[in-house]
Amino acid sequence: MSYVMGIDIGTYESKGVLVDREGRRVAYQSLPHSLEIPQHGWAEHDAEKTWWHAVKTLSKALIAEGQKSAGFHASLIEAVGISTIGPAVVPIDHNGNALRKAILYGIDTRASKEIDELNQKIGPAEILRKGGHYLSSQSAGAKILWIRNQEPSVYDQTACFLSGNGYLVYKLTKERVIDAYTACAFSPLFNLQKLDWDDERCAYVTEREKLPRIVWSHEIVGCVTPEAAEATGLSAGTKVIAGTADAMSESISVGAVNEGDMMIMYGSSTFFIQVIAEQTQTEKFWPSVHAVPNLHTLTGGTSTAGSITRWFVDQWLQPGESRDEGYTRLTRLAEQSKPGANGLIMLPYFSGERTPIHHLQARGTWFGLTLKHTTGDLYRAILEGIGYSIRHNIEEMRLAGYPPRKLVAIGGGTKNRLWLQAVSSICSEGQYIPKVTYGAAYGDAFLAALGLGWYDRLEEIESWVEYTEVILPQSKDAEIYEKYYRLYREIYEQTKGSMDALSSISKD
Repeated sequence: MSYVMGIDIGTYESKGVLVDREGRRVAYQSLPHSLEIPQHGWAEHDAEKTWWHAVKTLSKALIAEGQKSAGFHASLIEAVGISTIGPAVVPIDHNGNALRKAILYGIDTRASKEIDELNQKIGPAEILRKGGHYLSSQSAGAKILWIRNQEPSVYDQTACFLSGNGYLVYKLTKERVIDAYTACAFSPLFNLQKLDWDDERCAYVTEREKLPRIVWSHEIVGCVTPEAAEATGLSAGTKVIAGTADAMSESISVGAVNEGDMMIMYGSSTFFIQVIAEQTQTEKFWPSVHAVPNLHTLTGGTSTAGSITRWFVDQWLQPGESRDEGYTRLTRLAEQSKPGANGLIMLPYFSGERTPIHHLQARGTWFGLTLKHTTGDLYRAILEGIGYSIRHNIEEMRLAGYPPRKLVAIGGGTKNRLWLQAVSSICSEGQYIPKVTYGAAYGDAFLAALGLGWYDRLEEIESWVEYTEVILPQSKDAEIYEKYYRLYREIYEQTKGSMDALSSISKD
């Protein structure tokens, strides 16, 4: 019997899974960690103490659990796949040491000045032409420029800028690589037409030699070193694939791999990946390649989602109440509120916004508050406001010519049935719910199996996946939400200038 291991590093939690050739779970482990917000607009993780610690801990725990099965041994694990939140930026020195904490994905908005600088020097239209989309808080290249501008001593010591999964692949193998899907988010450095770094664009940001080699996610790029084997419990020589960003692995894990399939990931933010047949350009989203050749994606994501619900629950926790208990209590209160939250609308722009408005200075708003509103109304308005942001993205995808044919919902937010039902009714779309989800780690395991040649095509992941139900929209609620959604859009349009002004004032 042979096995593959998948490990995913999320915003607040890391997960690992060990599966056999048929996709059957042999072991599953998780490990919580925290998100660091050193100042407004920044979001960081410690690559060594958080990410590498998680890989070491989960790997050993998975192997220990696997050893409960007769005949299992770590040497039977043929390959490992790793995904992380992305895109993240980790500068390492010539000895492979991380020179600063990792700068995370689009929830980190620190590089707004660098985005303006690159737009002025290169031009937005030219950036779109080669890279496939405009610069935003998701653009890792702008964050590299931020390091060059704001932390020159770090920049000077940098031998290579790695992504999250790239950093962990390096820790396992000493190879410096980045998968093509993640590289697409390193705007404006990546040339989407050539699928390679663009020398002309690199001149505006960093030396090309500071960038890793680009490979496909399922490619075997190296083997576990003796040093890494001792740290993780894996056998030296175990193959390691390039891996990818968590959202891509998550979409694979639930079978969203055919043209028109769209994954909605309910996490600290929401993220969307729709499989499309051809390369495209759009101002509103992030066109990209897929994990494997000859497929493409249209991706997008909000800046916040579960991070707002977590924030709200933390503020409203009762003495002695755990966070899980707080979620349960507040959801029950929200269930007592009517669709539309008794006339309350929330704009979920608590950390700016990514797609489709790309507005770094956007701010969160509750609109319509009165003395009659309750805690349950406030919490329901949060869930619905995130639902409105999801609908906004889906509408813009349709307008771009890529209507989704099947929505698959995944992530921690799917545990909240009220939230899922509200989103389906708001969007007038059904959402497929996988029977069992092990998260992006499961997709990592399949990519490792694909790299080993156990499978020939990405679509064969469907033999691993089963759906339990489809959350269908409720027509009466959909009629109510239609009115509130229109107001949601109007409120933003009428207040976005004030958001910019408030952002400017708060910086003074």
